[in-house]
Amino acid sequence: SIKVAPQPLQPLFLRKAGSAALKVGADVSMEACCTNGHQMATQHRDCSLPYTSESNECRMVQEQCCHSHLEELHCATGINLANEQDSCSMLHSNNTSLEAMFVKRCCHCCMLGKVAQAREQSCEPSLLVGYQCGLVFRACCVKGLENSDFAPGDGRDLQEPAKIPEPEEEQEDPYLNDRCRGGGPCKQQCRDTGDEVVCSCFVGYQLLSDGVSCEDINECITGSHNCRLGESCINTVGSFRCQRDSSCGTGYELTEDNNCKDIDECESGIHNCPPDFICQNTLGSFRCRPKLRCKSGFIQDALGSCIDINECLSISAPCPVGQTCINTEGSYTCQKNVPNCGRGYHLNEEGTRCVDVDECSPPAEPCGNGHHCVNSPGSFRCECKAGYYFDGISRTCVDINECQRYPGRLCGHKCENTPGSYHCSCSVGFRLSVDGRSCEDVNECLSSPCSQECANVYGSYQCYCRRGYQLSDVDGVTCEDIDECALPTGGHICSYRCINVPGSFQCSCPSSGYRLAPNGRNCQDIDECVTGIHNCSINETCFNIQGGFRCLAFECPENYRRSADTPRQEKTDTVRCIKSCRPNDVACLRDPVHTISHTVVSLPTFREFSRPEEIIFLRAVTPLYPANQADIIFDITEGNLRDSFDIIKRYADSITVGVVRQVRRIVGPFHAVLKLEMNYVVGGVVSHRNVVNVHIFVSEYWF
Repeated sequence: SIKVAPQPLQPLFLRKAGSAALKVGADVSMEACCTNGHQMATQHRDCSLPYTSESNECRMVQEQCCHSHLEELHCATGINLANEQDSCSMLHSNNTSLEAMFVKRCCHCCMLGKVAQAREQSCEPSLLVGYQCGLVFRACCVKGLENSDFAPGDGRDLQEPAKIPEPEEEQEDPYLNDRCRGGGPCKQQCRDTGDEVVCSCFVGYQLLSDGVSCEDINECITGSHNCRLGESCINTVGSFRCQRDSSCGTGYELTEDNNCKDIDECESGIHNCPPDFICQNTLGSFRCRPKLRCKSGFIQDALGSCIDINECLSISAPCPVGQTCINTEGSYTCQKNVPNCGRGYHLNEEGTRCVDVDECSPPAEPCGNGHHCVNSPGSFRCECKAGYYFDGISRTCVDINECQRYPGRLCGHKCENTPGSYHCSCSVGFRLSVDGRSCEDVNECLSSPCSQECANVYGSYQCYCRRGYQLSDVDGVTCEDIDECALPTGGHICSYRCINVPGSFQCSCPSSGYRLAPNGRNCQDIDECVTGIHNCSINETCFNIQGGFRCLAFECPENYRRSADTPRQEKTDTVRCIKSCRPNDVACLRDPVHTISHTVVSLPTFREFSRPEEIIFLRAVTPLYPANQADIIFDITEGNLRDSFDIIKRYADSITVGVVRQVRRIVGPFHAVLKLEMNYVVGGVVSHRNVVNVHIFVSEYWF
């Protein structure tokens, strides 16, 4: 307990709210928020509705004021119930809602106050019923005094209504100075005994050491809870709750008192029984029973079908000794036992006993043809021939497969089983040896299987061909001629023409003008002028060309004679005439032409022509005057058809050379005469000139 000095009491809300200046938001006061909470309690009787204020503090004030006013409304209902009926009997004791709890508590507190007033006891509650209950107790007790007919010692009539004093004559309420009004210094419950203020806590709380504050009691730690086995205790503010550790499982549901209750699937209609079945509820599940009943001797399966009962298996010894049970549809029958003779025995004619069967009696041959059978009681045995063995399962003589029993040990190559024995054979290319087991190689070449050459190999043979032939891809033994001329390289075997012959090839040349070279592939030009097989007259000069010759008659012009280095009797490709002036022939001496030459050149028909071909080289002869005073100029003056040739000047070994080039391809046969000039220019005047007439023959063939 704690002692406090007496002080004037004021409502708790006013003490906490202060003045209207206290704001919970930018423009909202605590009084406005509290008024909104009062309206919610009055209009809806529910404080769990959502609060629309954006301020968290305003929502807190709304909720507290709503609950406080709702408690006052519930308490007023309880006080009215006690005043009007003088009992709280209309309240159901099992109603555990908050409304019923507040109504019941205020009704009981009011009834206690009325009882104290009736017994003329003090209206100051002496029991530790709590501050709120004490207020209701005192209010109902004081109201009873005010409504009584007269005060003690007063002689007024009982039926006379009590006179209501004027406001100015109203005496001061002795409880106005109650130090517990508005809650007092206590956090939860307060009681003013006159000498001191005693603080206490609600159920589920305990008083702290300061005597004013209260803290929650953790029933889960102190062990003051009543949770059952399989439930976990969860502490809440002022109380606790019990929660199951595991779910109830299929077919059960959790009740409000934390128990598992069976779900009646049949009553709730969540079963899946077919129309011909009846649903029967079981704990945690249900069962479907068929409506159809089976006759005696049948049993019903899960689908409702009637299945025959095998009484011979389900009933213990349904038939007497010496009889056999035979199941029938819906029942069974008993049949007298007949002696069952084992293998090798049969019933006698009377059917009373078993006698031996002679398996070896003719015409039966249980061991097989050619084997000996020996009868024995209830059985027989076989004496098998060599190469056979007795099979105890089939009880016959079975051939021994020597090839499987001794693999790779009897024959060199192949083993073939035969009845009672075996036979060895060899692979292709081998033959069986004298011992009948080994294999030796066969020399197939002795039978000449190849068309040309044969080489024996182990187990086979190989055919090969002589040069110029190839082995056939069809049979691998025939040699076929190779057409060398048709090969991709056939165009390069012979320079002119390739002729295929069996096993080889031959090269040929044109019918005239050429002969085959010693290598047998190239063609060489025949120089008819040297060999003397030409038909040129004595006044003509023979000029050899590729594949033939030309007879040309060149006479030196006047004042020119043949050069002594080209005697007439020699047949050459060049005829040279030099100037030979008569005495006192001034015009001849002044003529700058010094020599006139005729040259024959035979050109090939170029298969490929990608750049100019150099065909003639003119070497300048140094004249009598100093060379440093002369300029040598080369020129083609005549015969350059279609500009197929040009001439350039080149210096080689201090000699000036005029190079005639073929700049355009010429297809033969073709004959052109180029007139070339070598001019020696001294001081801008031609002082010396050599004329070369070049006869160009283009061959039709060139190799």
